[in-house]
Amino acid sequence: MNRLMHGVRTIEQVTLASIFLCASLFAQTTTQSSDAQKNVTASDQKPVVLDHVVAIVNGEVLLESDVREELRLAALQPLSVPAGQNTRMRAAQRLISRALILRQMREQQQIDYSIPDETVTQSLNELKTQLPVCRQLRCTTEEGWQKFLKASGLTDDEVFTRWRQRLEILKFIQTRFGSGIRIPRQDIENYYKTNVVTTFDKMKEKPPTMESVSDRIREILLQQQVNSLLRDWLHSLREQGSVQILDSTYGQSIASTEDDESGGGS
Repeated sequence: MNRLMHGVRTIEQVTLASIFLCASLFAQTTTQSSDAQKNVTASDQKPVVLDHVVAIVNGEVLLESDVREELRLAALQPLSVPAGQNTRMRAAQRLISRALILRQMREQQQIDYSIPDETVTQSLNELKTQLPVCRQLRCTTEEGWQKFLKASGLTDDEVFTRWRQRLEILKFIQTRFGSGIRIPRQDIENYYKTNVVTTFDKMKEKPPTMESVSDRIREILLQQQVNSLLRDWLHSLREQGSVQILDSTYGQSIASTEDDESGGGS
């Protein structure tokens, strides 16, 4: 489960990182020549904040850099995280919910939620044919995919790691909440017409066939079905655990749960 903890840091790790960063900066400063030091103005000597803690979730820190990363990675989930709703507040909500879920997954070690590399690769290949912007960039080619990554500020490693985590979380949610839930084909058809087709029409692109995206639509509808259960469960986890918001610009509202904040995304 170590891969599940990508982007999550303990307070001790952040403290050590800060010490090493300060030591490195001090070493660089002492090697500067005396002539260069004379040219440094008082304003240049003001400390520069490279990163800071936004929240602490069960002893694990959430950094501002994690929020920025989450904002970028939302490009992989345009249906569940539309651009107009991809705010820092919502990104922080997703991160908090995800941290709570990942902890539960680690505690349930008797169940294997790991996803093999080939499954992740296959799912990403399907994604490349489904993202609206990828139809324009031809993401099914290596050149087109690299253009998409560059435009989104992402790397192959970031995408692969996040997509694996997403699949593992969806597997956990399916196992815990989805047993017995069946999604009627009519519901899939309705979602396809009102969401997928509409999205592609706005971009003046031909939409993928319903059969090619039916599995992802089923995932989204399943997630909607379990959202009420998931919201209640996450709410109880937040109350049982410790969620401290340290950045006042976010306010206490990011400790609440919203419909799309399961942490998995779609």
